Amino acid sequence: MRPEIEKLVDNIEKVIIGKREVIVKVICAMLAGGHVLIEDVPGVGKTLLAQTLAKSVSGTFGRIQFTPDLMPSDVVGYTMIDRDGHSEYRAGAAMCNFLLADEINRTSPKVQSALLEAMEELQISVDGITHKLPVPFMTLATQNPIETYGTYHLPEAQLDRFLMRLSIGYPDRSAEKSMLEKMPHTIGIAPVMSLDEIMKLREEAGKISVSDAVKSYILSIVSATRTKQEIKLGASPRATIALFRAAQSMALINGRDYAVPDDVKIIAADVLSHRVILAAGQSAFLDSKAIIEKILEETVVPT
Repeated sequence: MRPEIEKLVDNIEKVIIGKREVIVKVICAMLAGGHVLIEDVPGVGKTLLAQTLAKSVSGTFGRIQFTPDLMPSDVVGYTMIDRDGHSEYRAGAAMCNFLLADEINRTSPKVQSALLEAMEELQISVDGITHKLPVPFMTLATQNPIETYGTYHLPEAQLDRFLMRLSIGYPDRSAEKSMLEKMPHTIGIAPVMSLDEIMKLREEAGKISVSDAVKSYILSIVSATRTKQEIKLGASPRATIALFRAAQSMALINGRDYAVPDDVKIIAADVLSHRVILAAGQSAFLDSKAIIEKILEETVVPT
């Protein structure tokens, strides 16, 4: 692993204990310029992970609790007229480097859609005026997959904007014991990387060499989602690009200037599982990941 990235992972792991693999994947998404949907039960550290990442890279952090009464202006901001009749833009929660969209499925579709322009175009439009977002900009959205009463299912078009869908999961016994020992003490998180360094690493990731064999491997995996019997609607070309970019970022994290099949395999299920619509009788989050894992087992790995 590259020394500066390992230092970042270690810094986050001071707070998010025993979840190194998840931390690395979130950093991978950040370096690929993507967004992450964290789907898990309450209390496993989803919000804390987003806050710690922002602190570790000197980024501004914005949090918004998605509720049924939320308005789009709470997310993107609004225009206010002052006493002299001049219009003035008042920024919403999205005007930051790292936006935590907490319980994103509990707000109305019109508020969810307010995030789409920000996530895709890195800008927001208010009253016909476009405002650029700070760079880098990353959305980390959370939702609880168990309690669905009073929630609004995220449409496929919005799910497709997330580079990865991750699950943190419960910590093991030793990690949870470490939490109890550290809990009475305040853990100070100091920045270990600047935003400029993040942008330079992103630029490097975009230059990672990907051979024709690895490109063919990516295409074979995505194509298989379109012919698998258990899948009604396969992954889109945007998914192919997302898997390609994520593989480049994973190669950079691992300290290489070229991608290998293992870079693809380690993040394929996280990139593709939320971009497919399963056939009848197969609708669970774990089912979609299991099907992608099965595709990986059946796809010939280039040597």
